[in-house]
Amino acid sequence: MKIKGLRWWVVALIALATIINYIDRQSINVLWPDIAADLYPDKTADERKEIYAFISVVFVFSYALGQAIFGRIFDWIGTRLGFALSIGVWSIATALHAFAQGVLTFSLFRSILGVAEAGNWPGATKGNAEWFPTKERALAQGIFNSGAAIGGIISIPLIAFLSVFFSWKLIFVLVGLAGLLWLIPWWVLVKSPPQNHPWITEEEREYILSGQKNQSTEDDDNDDDQHIPSTAEILSHKQSWGVIIASAAIDPIWWLFVFWIPIYLSEVYGMNVKEIGIYGWVPYVGAMFGAWFGGLFAQNRLKVGWSVDKTRKFVITLGCLIMLPALLAMASPGGPVIAVLLMAVILFGFQTAIGNVQTLPSDLLGGKSVGTLAGFSGMAAKLGAVGLTSLIPWLTSGGNYAPAFIIGASLAVIATASIWILCPKIEPLALSK
Repeated sequence: MKIKGLRWWVVALIALATIINYIDRQSINVLWPDIAADLYPDKTADERKEIYAFISVVFVFSYALGQAIFGRIFDWIGTRLGFALSIGVWSIATALHAFAQGVLTFSLFRSILGVAEAGNWPGATKGNAEWFPTKERALAQGIFNSGAAIGGIISIPLIAFLSVFFSWKLIFVLVGLAGLLWLIPWWVLVKSPPQNHPWITEEEREYILSGQKNQSTEDDDNDDDQHIPSTAEILSHKQSWGVIIASAAIDPIWWLFVFWIPIYLSEVYGMNVKEIGIYGWVPYVGAMFGAWFGGLFAQNRLKVGWSVDKTRKFVITLGCLIMLPALLAMASPGGPVIAVLLMAVILFGFQTAIGNVQTLPSDLLGGKSVGTLAGFSGMAAKLGAVGLTSLIPWLTSGGNYAPAFIIGASLAVIATASIWILCPKIEPLALSK
């Protein structure tokens, strides 16, 4: 049996995993007003926000650790097994939230969830490097990243709707089951990388492999002749640090909204869970279109002859420039409709840029080391998110979110500068033999 366009089926499954990933992680954000009222009826709003921030920091810190761990795991056991391990563990961890009784148990289950969910990102980057030629990678990354946006669009109204019929505990069990069901088509379809997959057409196999000029995927017949750089060697190049710093700067902007959109709408505009479900999905529509735009625009520029270096830098810079004025405007947005529309513009700019930032490891390194750099840049991104998330209760005391958005604007500038300064030319690194 041969399947035409098999690579697009693979990236569609990874995008679906990302949708499930975001439904799982967003559940606590949307349900927190109900959870907090149930578990902490005697706490003030600021005290509940501090508890929520602590649990969120535990999640992101664990997520950062998981990025580095799963980067190596995917390089070691491959994309197929790596995804099965990652989504299997995170789905079980999500269901376990139903048994949480307070800060300690919530933190434990969020920690397991964070480590396991982190595998989705270096795994997607490695899968992108395996299944797509260089000229299609930004588009593939955009499709995968749109899964995060679609997950946000779906999760907030879905969780709000489920809260009408089910307790918050049962909702965690239901969303955990969705991930376990995903394992079935993944295990059936993704049997091996493209060079050995029995269902890929010869034309597609040749198209993928001939377009991977700086790649050598995990089951290549010449593995013994490949130089597999050490972590120290990878980190000795300033380009690697350009990717790491850009990731550390830009990613907290995303997490600022992922964690705090429901809390912001509740605190600033007095919304309950059902009202949050009406407004909270709008920013992720901007994110979805941004993911598609960033990928398609980068692919178009490469097709008309732009270099990888020019394309990545231009699209990343464009995305950050789109974010800047909207982030500053969020300091005083007015009503809730304007606020969520500004958020949509911000997340459009973010997704325009981030798909190309996340593609940089596969632009710089070969298949046996892509996961490692992707893992470290992902870890740095999440540590940056830990720092900003930890500050939010203090920065937003009394419901004033302006300082947080101003910091977000400065991070967009830092992300752009790190790419231009530390990556003088984006091309395959010259590694020692």
